Amino acid sequence: MVSAGDFRNGITFEEDGNVFQIVEFQHVKPGKGAAFVRTKIRNVISGSVVERTYNPTAKFPTAYIERREMTYSYQDGDLYYFMDNETFEQIPLNESELGDAFKFVKENEVCKVLSYKGKVFGVEAPNFVVLEVTKTDPGFKGNTATNTLKPATLETGAEIRVPLFINEGDMIRIDTRTGEYMERA
Repeated sequence: MVSAGDFRNGITFEEDGNVFQIVEFQHVKPGKGAAFVRTKIRNVISGSVVERTYNPTAKFPTAYIERREMTYSYQDGDLYYFMDNETFEQIPLNESELGDAFKFVKENEVCKVLSYKGKVFGVEAPNFVVLEVTKTDPGFKGNTATNTLKPATLETGAEIRVPLFINEGDMIRIDTRTGEYMERA
């Protein structure tokens, strides 16, 4: 159990059957009335963020989110198959459970599969990946002075914006959290 008076950023707790993670918190002691804790919490499963206030003595059960490293094996229709690196068991996941960053993951890439009480609710892609540019307009010599970007298609099918000097066949590093080009690899 965790009390609202002990809230810190990153703590996960369960309330009304939902799992929440604390994004921000503030202990408030007004001039009149009782103290309270003002929080901004994120529903771990749905991703929505809400603001709530709690009595500092309120207690909630701690929620333990399991993060297991699994290898993305292949896609079959709407199902994406992940292999547990310890038991070699294949686990199918729906496209809705993957998240936006998964469009940068190629086969045989290691990801973290998130679950709560055995129910998988998300996949964390690696923070940085190296992918090949398969389609983009050709760059021109001398176009490095400006910070102009052009669209490029990657080997996974994802589209991002890259600098003008990037050509087809170049290997580039991408930050999967923001979907931005980082550097040549």
